[in-house]
Amino acid sequence: MSSILSQFKLDGKVAVVTGATRGLGQGMAIGLAEAGADIVAVGTHPADDTCRQIEALGRKCIPVVADLSDRAAVAQIIASARHQFAHLDILVNCAGIIRRADFQDFTEKDWDDVMGVNLDAVFLLSQAFVRDVVARGGKGKIVNIASMLSFQGGIRVASYTASKSALQGLTRLMANELAAKGINVNAIAPGYMETDNTAPLRADAKRSAAILERIPAGRWGTPDDLKGAVVFLASPASDYVNGYTIAVDGGWLAR
Repeated sequence: MSSILSQFKLDGKVAVVTGATRGLGQGMAIGLAEAGADIVAVGTHPADDTCRQIEALGRKCIPVVADLSDRAAVAQIIASARHQFAHLDILVNCAGIIRRADFQDFTEKDWDDVMGVNLDAVFLLSQAFVRDVVARGGKGKIVNIASMLSFQGGIRVASYTASKSALQGLTRLMANELAAKGINVNAIAPGYMETDNTAPLRADAKRSAAILERIPAGRWGTPDDLKGAVVFLASPASDYVNGYTIAVDGGWLAR
């Protein structure tokens, strides 16, 4: 019987990570590579820095440039990845965008743009990944990146809250349908992280202080804080975990 530490290894696995050019996506892509996986790094521009760091670990990294707001481009991501690798084992749906405005002023475009990337692209890419895994009779892991706003309402981010709440429900639905096919589907809900999305909040001294006051850990999270959770959910160590959303939030939801 193998040791528990070996169950966290991803040697020989291939992971597709969206939003891998920077921030949380980059951090998780590197974490998966550190555990042994080769990476397909998807972004709106070439993930050169991400691939440089992954290749320094001795792993392969293939950059795929794709606009996730374009449904035709989403459909090509798995095909592009399969052109480079014989099999795909892990999908991390990290890419996301956010728009801020008071509810009564929120535009249809800001609604549609966010839902298109944060939800529609996740559905379509996951569907293509599942079809590929099932067709080859393999097993797979899908990790969706949810949010604190999968649990809470937030303010001034109507489409973001809607998309992340829906993503938690979609994660459960996918888990229900796909577990019997050998595909685990779970999610990670990052707390308040040091990313481009939170730059306006961190720049607002009053808002930032209020946020930090509620976080038991007393700090903003970093991309490195997600490495352990994503490796766990992508590895054999989580084979009996289905449809769950793990909060990596410094204790925010516990308050």
